[in-house]
Amino acid sequence: MRTGLSCYLLAGILALNPVTPVQADDLPVIASSSGTISLEQEFQLGRTWARLLRGRAPEYGDPLIVNYIDSLLWQIAASSQLQDHRLELIVLDSPVLNAFAVPGGVVGINAGLLLGAKDEEELASVIAHELAHLSQRHYAQQLEESRRNTPLMLAGILASILVASADAQAGMAGITSSMAAGQQAGINFTRRNEQEADRIGMLNLVNAGYDPHAMPRMFSRIQRSSRFLGQKPPEFLLTHPVTESRIADAENRASQLPSPAFKPQRYDFQLIKKRVEVHYASDLRQLIKTYQESASGNPISRYGLALALLQNRDYKQAQQALDGLPDTIGQHLYIRLSYAELELAAGEQEKALQRLELLNKLYPDSYPVRQLYAKALRANNQFKKSARILTDLSQKYPTNSYIWYELAETQGLAGNTLGVHEARIEYFLLTGATDKALRQIDFALRENELTSSDIARLEQRKKEAEAIRDQIKNSL
Repeated sequence: MRTGLSCYLLAGILALNPVTPVQADDLPVIASSSGTISLEQEFQLGRTWARLLRGRAPEYGDPLIVNYIDSLLWQIAASSQLQDHRLELIVLDSPVLNAFAVPGGVVGINAGLLLGAKDEEELASVIAHELAHLSQRHYAQQLEESRRNTPLMLAGILASILVASADAQAGMAGITSSMAAGQQAGINFTRRNEQEADRIGMLNLVNAGYDPHAMPRMFSRIQRSSRFLGQKPPEFLLTHPVTESRIADAENRASQLPSPAFKPQRYDFQLIKKRVEVHYASDLRQLIKTYQESASGNPISRYGLALALLQNRDYKQAQQALDGLPDTIGQHLYIRLSYAELELAAGEQEKALQRLELLNKLYPDSYPVRQLYAKALRANNQFKKSARILTDLSQKYPTNSYIWYELAETQGLAGNTLGVHEARIEYFLLTGATDKALRQIDFALRENELTSSDIARLEQRKKEAEAIRDQIKNSL
């Protein structure tokens, strides 16, 4: 047995019903701010959960992949009915096919989801489904439902999400044990939520310029991966099995929606997917052999080969693989950044820095470009300049824990002790380690030559850290 909230948070692609095309004006008004929980309460609760999640599950640090998924998330969000656009993406370093939405605009994506999708449209269909859960405020509804039936146990549900990222069956068992009696009402309630998320998600998928048939295609792919490949069932199937009739219903719904306009060929998704494939390769040599068999006629396989060779420290062959890419793809930003990654790994720091200085001028607002540029500066002992770039990135992406971690390390190399403490404070707060954050504040306050503004800033952050600590304790 399971309750509605457990299914919502783990965001299975669930219960599909045929409906007529939905217009924006037809969307229901769900859980207004006068109900059980306000939008601001959802936001604060979501940020608390995000801190706990980051502290207990490894994040995927590749800036190209994080930036790609984040851009896709915001593209679909622009076509959604979200009332609160304060979204926060967390990409987990897990090969398990899973995604979830947490109240308050937190969207979690396992990197393994990219391995399960064939193209960008299928990945977008999952994100559209999750955003529909958020826009319809299903959490507020389920909170009210659970109040009438059984108490919510936030710590148990969160723990189950974390376990599910690594072991779907264990995660489902954890969710089951986290909930008390009164389950049937919660199950029925969630089915209504899922039907709504499917139809609204599909509408938003179309509004964002994607093929609505991508959603049933993704359902079918998930189902086949479990049936024929001998894998553990994806979390989507464990939370609510996708049957043939539900897939047929999704196809019927998609057939009632307009087809997207023609889009030119884009390589972004396929290139990103190769990065994930190499990252999770259990047998790198076998993967290299597989790529070699198709690399001559397939530029995407050739790129995968270059990445696998780089991972295997075969730098000369990796260079040859990249050099052999056709011009149609060779000038892609991801390829140009991969050259820089290769040069840094091979010890050609100056060459990498020259390349990244040019890319930084061409793409001054690109997160992956600036992140890798900062890395190249650090490799060339330009620590202060690297720290300045990372500081700028930390202001633009304040919830990116990877940036704060890198900034702390770089400030240490630059000899900025106060900067080390302040970056560590933010990293620890983002990962829910409030006691460590408070210790860093105390260490910082003991530093010599602090200005009055430094002291005031640290004292204020101490109050904020104590409030965050209380929020976390109260949520559990």
